[in-house]
Amino acid sequence: MASTIKLRSSSSVPNLLLSSLNLFLLFLSSASFVPIFLFRSSPTSFGWALFIVSVTTLLSSLVGFYSLLTHFCFITHVSLLLASSVGQVLGFLSLFLQHEATLRLLGSVRRSQREQWVLLTLEEVLLLGMLLVQSIVLISTCVVQKWWAREYEEVEAEREMAAKKRSRRMARVQEEAMANADAMAELKARELDEKMKNKYGQWMKNDLEG
Repeated sequence: MASTIKLRSSSSVPNLLLSSLNLFLLFLSSASFVPIFLFRSSPTSFGWALFIVSVTTLLSSLVGFYSLLTHFCFITHVSLLLASSVGQVLGFLSLFLQHEATLRLLGSVRRSQREQWVLLTLEEVLLLGMLLVQSIVLISTCVVQKWWAREYEEVEAEREMAAKKRSRRMARVQEEAMANADAMAELKARELDEKMKNKYGQWMKNDLEG
């Protein structure tokens, strides 16, 4: 019980850190939907590609929250982090290096040139922010997972040691109980011998006197 409390209390700080990072990542991924649909209410194929990247990032943050609560889904979480990171890198490079081409892929006649540039810059900033935060989340998740495994091994080792000590104490108690039982049986046997000797000795004495 004490080891379990120790494990929970010691993991509260990294849990809080990862929760904050995942919450910020959730906010960034949700905000990245806005420029996509402000370009066009019905996004182009490239817009849908950016949408999928944002959705994958959002899912990774949600799985991150679930992983913190249960300490499971580590592989799934890391896979989503890596997949969304690749999408973020490709999306950012496309937006940053190919402004004119991406504007043609995303743009709409309903938006002025200035508005489109603002939306494009906003999407670049959000993708870059998601990439940076998600990189920190990925590294922190791996470090914390390794730390959790080490802490769990230490707790299990403490439990095994306590179980061995408890079994040794039980064995000693049983040995002492058996020794006490043998001593009591021997004492009762001696008392019975004394009684028998006294009884038969009295009969023999009476017979001799008669």
